[in-house]
Amino acid sequence: MSTTETRYCYRHPDRATGLSCSECGRPICTECMTPAAVGIRCPEHAGSASRPGRPRSRRPAIRVPRAATGSGQAPVTRILIGINVAVYLVTVVQGAGLNGPGGKLFDKMLLFGPYVANGGWWRLVTAMFLHGSLLHIAFNMFALWVIGAPVEHYLGSARYLGLYFVSGLAGAAGALLQTPLTPVVGASGAIFGILGAMLVIEWQATGRLAGTAMTWIVINLAISFAVPNISWGGHVGGLIGGILVTLAYSHWGRGHATYGKLGLGGVLGLVIVGATSIAIAYWKVRGYA
Repeated sequence: MSTTETRYCYRHPDRATGLSCSECGRPICTECMTPAAVGIRCPEHAGSASRPGRPRSRRPAIRVPRAATGSGQAPVTRILIGINVAVYLVTVVQGAGLNGPGGKLFDKMLLFGPYVANGGWWRLVTAMFLHGSLLHIAFNMFALWVIGAPVEHYLGSARYLGLYFVSGLAGAAGALLQTPLTPVVGASGAIFGILGAMLVIEWQATGRLAGTAMTWIVINLAISFAVPNISWGGHVGGLIGGILVTLAYSHWGRGHATYGKLGLGGVLGLVIVGATSIAIAYWKVRGYA
């Protein structure tokens, strides 16, 4: 994880942000920012990009959805964490303890190629709510809170929820591509999708890819490839899915992912990435029925 100091909007001290004014450098939240040709501006410098000789006029700031802003409660992230923990506790009770979850629910929800081929398509979704040990769920839920809460803040709760589930589908497809005959569980694919969204948001805000999000991605991908029994296919699939969905939210670079309505382009992005993930999964497991 990055050790970068958390910064807060100078106009809303309770809002953590990774954005800053390209004119004065002060940290600003998505509600206060105004897009400009050379970056984003705070309200005081919103008109500073005007051409010389013309009076500066402040453009109205384009506001993001307020579902996850304000106090930064991130309601969808909290609900997702609650569901993951609840499912884990049930599987702990049905299984062999904190580090040996199992039982009927676990078997019904895990991702396994032959089970999917025999009609268990719900597993592409349900597997992202299962975890194999206390350390597994603790690490994933910590990452979901640290990464998910600010991304929900930027995208709004509805678009964030779509991002989470479609990234999870893409992660499931990637896991099946890598190891269709190995049971896979965990929210990592969806979390990598959120990291992909953060990468796009950071790039659109700063014009650079080499930032905090890229650092987290590189570190976590290195761990994925270096540590045995980790589904790096699920991580890569979720990452790609999250990047594509967030680019669709931003109209493929013509707009900004952090504000505006979902729109037809965003809906199509969710549908296309989700449908492609299911198609890839079907293509991979069809011979195991």
